[in-house]
Amino acid sequence: MKNKFLIIGSLSLLTLGSCTKNFEKINTNPNVPSSVTPDLLLSGVIKNTINDQVNEAWGIGNIVAQHTAKIQFVNEDRYLWGERNGVWNSVYGNMRNVQNMIDLATASTPVQNNYLGVALIMKSWMFSLATDAYGDIPYTEATKAKTGSVYTPKYDKQEDIYTGLLADLKKANDILGTSSEAISGDILYNGSVDKWRRLANSLRLRLLMRLSKKKNVNADMQAIVGNPTTNPIFSSNSDNAELKYLADVPANQWPLYSARVGSFDEFRVSKTLSDRLTVLNDPRLAVFGRPSQKSVAAGTPKIEGIPNGLGDVAALNYNGGPQGVSRVGYSYACLVCNDGGQIAPQPNVARGLIMTYAELQFILAEAAEKGMITSATTPEDYYLRGIQANFSFYNGMIPSQYGINVTPPAGYYTQAGVAYAGTQTEKLEKIALQKWVALFFNGLEAWFDWRRTGMPAIIPGADNLNNNKVPLRYIYPLSEQSLNGKNRTEAVARQGADDLNTAIWIIK
Repeated sequence: MKNKFLIIGSLSLLTLGSCTKNFEKINTNPNVPSSVTPDLLLSGVIKNTINDQVNEAWGIGNIVAQHTAKIQFVNEDRYLWGERNGVWNSVYGNMRNVQNMIDLATASTPVQNNYLGVALIMKSWMFSLATDAYGDIPYTEATKAKTGSVYTPKYDKQEDIYTGLLADLKKANDILGTSSEAISGDILYNGSVDKWRRLANSLRLRLLMRLSKKKNVNADMQAIVGNPTTNPIFSSNSDNAELKYLADVPANQWPLYSARVGSFDEFRVSKTLSDRLTVLNDPRLAVFGRPSQKSVAAGTPKIEGIPNGLGDVAALNYNGGPQGVSRVGYSYACLVCNDGGQIAPQPNVARGLIMTYAELQFILAEAAEKGMITSATTPEDYYLRGIQANFSFYNGMIPSQYGINVTPPAGYYTQAGVAYAGTQTEKLEKIALQKWVALFFNGLEAWFDWRRTGMPAIIPGADNLNNNKVPLRYIYPLSEQSLNGKNRTEAVARQGADDLNTAIWIIK
């Protein structure tokens, strides 16, 4: 019996040895790489974050800015928000791959400055969305779980975050083009270093304008505008940071393309938008909305918006019911949202936006009007370029099959509501109005800009549930109370109550 156990033990040792020989080689799948290169990460980061931007615009950005309104399930429109985690999850979920891009580009010999610059731009844009939505957020320690075992990152002050964002954008501009690697995986700019630099500097101007409520940023803005060779900015719509969706590739379609028709139909054109553009005889209204079904049936097609912030019953019955309220424009629709006028393959003409040339022109118009920058271009010229660029953008986007002419009618620019005339306040109001129109479906940007200027007016709906106040921020995700409670508590103590009406640092 003793010898029997010895034999069995020896066989076990021999078997164990044979099992572990070449273990790693045998159990390594050659088709599953253990490391990646920046180009393999870049396309996913761009697609995911811009798609999230589109969804945030649809779900709340257009609503709070009063571009659209709801006829059903109206909590968002009545400011009964609760926690809204889309921006938080998008930024921190995708930031891991952005940080991986930064680490890979930095570790390369020589350093891949082109990929590093692009990663810094995406990082800055993404963190700007998060801090503008929530205020103080994890920033400097946000991506150090893997490299530094930091699992409960501190919340940085918004002032410090803005300093970091602007520094990274400047660095991106300075290093792009200083290395030789081609930028692959770039579904935004197809590898153009020049266009990425223009985005970096245009984003700097956006953030500097937002920061101008707290600090004198004139010198920083002038340094960019006054030296276009060193600091190139958008010069036309061809520089727009826009993701062009495809009609026939399911992996890169307009995010609303597969939406349920019932979910899509909850969102309609806001009366705020339809009234403002109707007064101006503005043809862009036909891009943002379609004639109500009731008006079409009556032979008098008309785009009819619904007031924001109505209760469930009032919203569903407004103007005789859903057929009396205009749906969102054809180019933004879902596949099954046909109402007789929609062309099946066309919803994918809509774009996912980070920033446009039109927005930049309105920023420069405001800066020039306030004397923040000096330039050979007048405030009026910047303002008119912004309007013209937005008209041109939609003229180039809308399929001819829809028969929508987005050319401004004769007299458009000379009418009282558009002409660049009046007091400085009146001029700034006109800039703000046209900028608001141009920010349609651009995430939360119209809301962020309204918080800074208060223009154009946003009036809470009649049945709002926030004491007649337009919300000023998102509350922190409730999960942070358990996952990062100490740091969240410190941020709330510093910033103010964690509710919708607490003004974050940059708008105080």
